[in-house]
Amino acid sequence: MFGYANVSTFNNCSYAFVVERGGYVFDQHHLSMMDFPRRVSISMRLNWVIPGDFSFTLCGDNSYSLPLFHGYLCNCSHGYSGNPYLNGSHGCQDIDECQHPQTNPCVSSARCRNRVPGYKCECPFGSRGDGTRAGSGCKKIFQIVEAILGTGMGIGAILICGLWFYFVLRNRALIKLKEQYFRQNGGLLLKQQVSNREAGADCARIFSNEELEKATHKYDECRILGTGGYGTVYKGVLEDGTVVAIKKSRVMDRMQIDQFINEVVILTQINHRNVVKLLGCCLETEVPLLVYEFIPNGTLYSHLHEKSPSSLRITWSDRLHIAIETAEALAYLHSAASMPVFHRDVKSSNILLGDNLTAKVSDFGISRLVPLDQTQVPTLVQGTFGYLDPEYFQTSQLTSKSDVYSFGVVLVELLTGHKPVSTERSREDSNLAMYFLSSLKCKDLREFIDRDVMREDNLEQLKSVAELARKCLLLRGDKRPSMKEVAQELVLIASFGRCHHDGGDHEVEEQEEFDHLLTFDKSLSSSLSSSSILGPQESLPHALSVTLDLAR
Repeated sequence: MFGYANVSTFNNCSYAFVVERGGYVFDQHHLSMMDFPRRVSISMRLNWVIPGDFSFTLCGDNSYSLPLFHGYLCNCSHGYSGNPYLNGSHGCQDIDECQHPQTNPCVSSARCRNRVPGYKCECPFGSRGDGTRAGSGCKKIFQIVEAILGTGMGIGAILICGLWFYFVLRNRALIKLKEQYFRQNGGLLLKQQVSNREAGADCARIFSNEELEKATHKYDECRILGTGGYGTVYKGVLEDGTVVAIKKSRVMDRMQIDQFINEVVILTQINHRNVVKLLGCCLETEVPLLVYEFIPNGTLYSHLHEKSPSSLRITWSDRLHIAIETAEALAYLHSAASMPVFHRDVKSSNILLGDNLTAKVSDFGISRLVPLDQTQVPTLVQGTFGYLDPEYFQTSQLTSKSDVYSFGVVLVELLTGHKPVSTERSREDSNLAMYFLSSLKCKDLREFIDRDVMREDNLEQLKSVAELARKCLLLRGDKRPSMKEVAQELVLIASFGRCHHDGGDHEVEEQEEFDHLLTFDKSLSSSLSSSSILGPQESLPHALSVTLDLAR
């Protein structure tokens, strides 16, 4: 309300008006303006409320009531705009804050997502914050992590490429090494000989190292069938289900590769039911691997001398049958094969037992092929203590009669059940051949024959086999029977109970043989005492060269 002290005398009127606080600025000239209400625009707001109980309001959807004085007002909820007193499309509607760039509340790097109600600003990967202009926005937090990840990925890529090149180069090196071993081990010669064989003829199969590793689970120790002086034998199962025995030798004489290949080719052609079949070999390793048919029941030695729960009880009939089959196999090797083969290591641990106790002669690791025009071959002395032919030991001349002597020791094992060399007997009788010959001369047969086979009804057979064993153990090889004759004698014994005797007087001959054998045994024992021989089943070292003076 303003006074009128300075108003013109002709204007005796005064007036008052209501105006919004801050909506009018007073000016003295306005007092003299007759048309002030028309010339000056004055804003004025009136506040109003809906009277009534606040517990029940007339507000529309998406709105809320605000108490005021003795009533209330309606307002749209946050994120909505429109008439709060109406419903539906005429009332409060959602505001799309992301629709217009001018009204977008998010920073430029954030992604605006409209929600009902409101909105959400999403920061990009590697940033954090609320993403709004009015808030913390989006700030990168993974700059260092990104650099580390980038560097790590680069290094990882380099390592992966390096490993890839390493494996490629290693595989190439392995392939070259296999090819080198294949050539060194005579693979080209074996391939040539196999290709020259007639169609349908038995040929040596060339196995890959991968095949045999898979067959033996990479030569797992659980697959070991046995070990000896020349290597280890593993049981394997080929992809076609064939069970095989794989011999992994320890050493290989590179000077005899051609001979080794010839032996492999010839041995694969040996087709005798009592000779373990050589199926083939692997030449991709440093030392060639030989693959034989698998014989399930172990060795004759284990069943005769190792009394374990798995040992079989071998009757005299079984023993005689085993002796006949072994003799026939050796006779076949000596004469019926395409080229004579001297086994050179006949012993009970090299006689395997198949189904129905079928004998199978095995382990040709030190066998020698003999040209058809030769009857003896000069070699380094090799064999097994207790089975070694004295004449071969003294002369280094390998003959078919060397196998006859060793087979004679096997016959004595079958008769007596004793090991070829034993510390349980006296020093003089530790050698089974000596013990047998001395017992045969001085004792009754019943005193030293195995009680498990000794019966009155087979006494004649036992005597005949003992006599045949004595002949096989003669010191001079030319006096021993051939393996063919031995096999025939055994068949006669099995059929008629006794063998053919030549009727000669053997007493002087027996004494001479015994004296010579005693001298040989002492010489052999002294020479072996300084060697690596540990027991009766250990073979002589491959390179053992025995001085003849030791035996003489």
